[in-house]
Amino acid sequence: MAGKAKRIFTCSDCGGVSPSWRGQCPRCGAWNTLVEGVAGRGGKAGGAAVPSGAPIPLGEHPGEDFRPFPTGIEGLDRVLGGGLTPGGAVLLGGEPGIGKSTLLLQLAGMAAAGRRVVYVSGEESLPQLKARAERLGVLHEGLLAAATTDAGAAVDVLGASPAPDLVIVDSVQTMHVAGIEGAAGSVSQVRSVAASCVEAAKRGQACLVLVGHVTKDGQIAGPKLLEHMVDTVLYLEGERRHLFRILRVLKNRYGPTDELLVMEMREQGLAEVPDPSTFFLGDRDPAVSGSAVVMAVEGRRPFAVEVQALAAKSFLAVPRRAALGLDVGRLHLLLAVLEKRLRLNLGQVDIYAKIGGGLKIQDPGLDCGVAAAVLSSFYDRPLPAGAVFWGEVDLSGRIRPVSGHDARLKQAERLGYGPAVCPDPGRLGPKVGDLSELARLLFSKS
Repeated sequence: MAGKAKRIFTCSDCGGVSPSWRGQCPRCGAWNTLVEGVAGRGGKAGGAAVPSGAPIPLGEHPGEDFRPFPTGIEGLDRVLGGGLTPGGAVLLGGEPGIGKSTLLLQLAGMAAAGRRVVYVSGEESLPQLKARAERLGVLHEGLLAAATTDAGAAVDVLGASPAPDLVIVDSVQTMHVAGIEGAAGSVSQVRSVAASCVEAAKRGQACLVLVGHVTKDGQIAGPKLLEHMVDTVLYLEGERRHLFRILRVLKNRYGPTDELLVMEMREQGLAEVPDPSTFFLGDRDPAVSGSAVVMAVEGRRPFAVEVQALAAKSFLAVPRRAALGLDVGRLHLLLAVLEKRLRLNLGQVDIYAKIGGGLKIQDPGLDCGVAAAVLSSFYDRPLPAGAVFWGEVDLSGRIRPVSGHDARLKQAERLGYGPAVCPDPGRLGPKVGDLSELARLLFSKS
């Protein structure tokens, strides 16, 4: 006689399990993240059973051909490390409406030339899928589609004969596993759906792509365990009001993890931007104060971005500080260093900073450009035409070298920028070692 189902509580952040509800997760310390669920056999959360097998000497295993096959999108192949790997699992995350389904439908249509591709959609009906595929121009005989929210159907597709080469499940939050309590999108359901689909992909030769939505905090919805279960985690980001999108690699067992792909949203879908070197500058006016060009490195490619700053008289007891596209904590740190090392009175001004084009960049090389833009707005004097900045500012006010210096320098020279304001500009300008030298170079009265 079957025993009574055991209730467990699972953390939505780290996947940790607790036998009783608590306000704080005992594993990661997060508050109010424990969600009720049902444990399967052995006390673990319900889901697909892990296949068992006797261990064998690894060297005696016959091995299989896991060479990746091209996606049909050259930039995506570069980001993935050569293409899609048979038996691999890829998780694509992003905000609603950012273009995840559009990108994957394009991928499915291009990969269907000569291969068997199945698109399993839990969000759209087959007529909707067909209409969108016709608009994108990716209808192909090898592209099959199914509209269902049953994860068992997706598992059957992965194990079907003839075996598919690529299976796309859109999205993991809309699928459910029969016999597991909780609505579709709950922690227990997301874990079970992902576990069953990934296990089926590992048993066969099909490459699995799962689509995941994100929370209001920008994290992929569901337990953190979801990202550990797959081989590759991609994140599609950008502002929906802008035309560009950036595809970042957060995890990759088959290739680099520091790559990104810049794409532009067009009527026929997403198209790769072949040379994003100056794509994010837009219609920049160099005669306006508070605007600096920074040679940033995201992934392996350096490209020029515009850093904007505005210093305005404050009428508040505590001056306001705001940042868009860069870490506001880093902005506070830079302002403190400027005030201390240059003896500036920034306590009477509101300061706003942003990255032009809606970009979000974590490159420490932004520090020098942000400092120059703030000083330019504070003194209300534009920076020299053609000047480009990069370098990390430490707490002593020194401007330190950053990774990718040679690549940034070559890109700046290729694009015709000068002077280059950085720790070692070579023939593109004088060497700048600290913020005092930076201020004298840019704003000295000569």
